Amino acid sequence: MTELEKLDAGLPFDVNDPEVDARKLHAVQGCKKLETIDVTDRAAKEAAIRELFGSVGKNPNVLPGFRCDNGLNIHVGDEFLANYNVTILDISPVTMGDNVWIAPNTLITTINHPISPKGRRQHLGISKPIQIGNDVWIGGNATILPGVTIGNNVIVAAGAVVTHDVPDNVIVGGVPAKVIREIENDVDEV
Repeated sequence: MTELEKLDAGLPFDVNDPEVDARKLHAVQGCKKLETIDVTDRAAKEAAIRELFGSVGKNPNVLPGFRCDNGLNIHVGDEFLANYNVTILDISPVTMGDNVWIAPNTLITTINHPISPKGRRQHLGISKPIQIGNDVWIGGNATILPGVTIGNNVIVAAGAVVTHDVPDNVIVGGVPAKVIREIENDVDEV
């Protein structure tokens, strides 16, 4: 298997492989383009977001300082907001529902590396997709780790590190994040 095939299959892969690295060029160029657009030019910003991401719903908003690893692996629903300095390392897919708000300085990462120094010296990475439901608010300086699924109507408290799946209708916080309490879902689904 090529390193790209290993990555796509969820197997350990060489992060320095030229084909793997080439995926980042799209992201680097797209983020740079997004950064140069005046924040008040909503139409140009939306066009750049749609070019960078794999799929986008209605009314997306990405504020300055956004970074990603691929871009095409990011899929967002309607009313998406990535506030200042959000990083999404989307070497694997990151799928988000409608009304997802991400506060400043948040990291969503699908990539991890071996615990063993031998594996790290071999430049190995392993990637797992992330799923985020509808009506999710991720607080500032939060971190979402590889393979996590976050349910609907969830608040991730500022500074939380989400290492495990999160059920619907809860607030999670802490390091590692744990359920703090349940919350009501007061939205009628259509």
